[in-house]
Amino acid sequence: MEDFEEDSRTQGTRGHRRSVSRGSYQLQAQMNRAVYEERPPGGLVPTSVAEASRAMAGDTTLSENYAFAGMYHIFDQHVDSAVPRLQFANDDKHLLACCSLDGTLSIMTLSPPPPTVKVTLKGHAGRVTDFAWSLSNDIIVSTSQDGTLRIWNTEDGRCIREVVDPEGSELLCCTFQPMNNNLTVVSAGRGRLPRLVGNSKHLLQVVNISTGKRVKGGSSKLTGRVSSLSFDAPGRILWAGDDRGSIFSFLFDMATGKLTKAKRLVVSDGGSISSISARSWISREARDPSLLVNACIHKLLLYRVVDNEGTLQLKRTFPIQHGTQPLHSIFCPLMSFRQGACVVTGSEDACVYFFDVERNTKAIVNKLHGHGGPVLDVSFNCDESLLASSDTTGMVIIWRREQK
Repeated sequence: MEDFEEDSRTQGTRGHRRSVSRGSYQLQAQMNRAVYEERPPGGLVPTSVAEASRAMAGDTTLSENYAFAGMYHIFDQHVDSAVPRLQFANDDKHLLACCSLDGTLSIMTLSPPPPTVKVTLKGHAGRVTDFAWSLSNDIIVSTSQDGTLRIWNTEDGRCIREVVDPEGSELLCCTFQPMNNNLTVVSAGRGRLPRLVGNSKHLLQVVNISTGKRVKGGSSKLTGRVSSLSFDAPGRILWAGDDRGSIFSFLFDMATGKLTKAKRLVVSDGGSISSISARSWISREARDPSLLVNACIHKLLLYRVVDNEGTLQLKRTFPIQHGTQPLHSIFCPLMSFRQGACVVTGSEDACVYFFDVERNTKAIVNKLHGHGGPVLDVSFNCDESLLASSDTTGMVIIWRREQK
């Protein structure tokens, strides 16, 4: 295994350092980092901007905030091949990317109209299983069943670097280290997607994308195939979910890129964990570090993070149809400026569901119809004016929020 050659405390992606102009994203990361360091274990930390948030929300209801008028646009360039992941670019209203089991990725722009496919990323020889935007949006990393991690220039679609798994294993998911985009975490394993079943061993690995080398000490063996990954905002805790129903937490050393296994939670025996999303700003009144989890047990799960080792405590569950497909969910990005807090998930009944996590009964705030197959992923743009969703038929639908 290769040594970690660059200081991850100071070095960003070569030629792609973190941009100080990305104000709102960085401000949230800084505030979350402060909360992470100062909060007592398991405690809520009142926000200093609760009153300002209340004023920005305008005392509108959650239903009003998440009322969508209908379909804004439909992309069908990947028709007949499932689109397992899609994501708006960081701090952006109109730039969207998705990956497909047809072996390609698409970058789409929604403005100026009409919405168009800006560039198609071609080069993978197998199904593309996951991808992630860099913080400055000029790079995308992707994983594929062809056993490669590819690094793409988002302007012209060029493949900047190809990193081949030394064991020839399929690469299933990836994520950037949020405070140092020079480091990417990937998972490798044998088996087939999208069913997310099987019991082959998997390797979690930190990769330096500038050199293409694996980081010394940045790997860990798990008992199941790693199907989902998520860092907390400061980048100190990494959670990994596997196809055996377990979530592992790892401590990430910011100086060396080393991973240390911390905790394990068995969510279900044999129900695959298909999505993990971490968020530290769960309501406008208090920060309650949380983890949103999709598991193949017909439930969407919300956990509270109770300590600095990533220990999880179940907070809420929401019923959805989820038995086999790799479904994903998200926190709404502006939840701190709203009445209540909302999460959105795909479902195998071809619908998109909005849940109010603070409502004890009748938690469904909105339900969107229009897909022709199970909805695999959902993504908001930065101001929540648009929501994108993708399904097993290859359809990508852009939904527009009703303007008051």
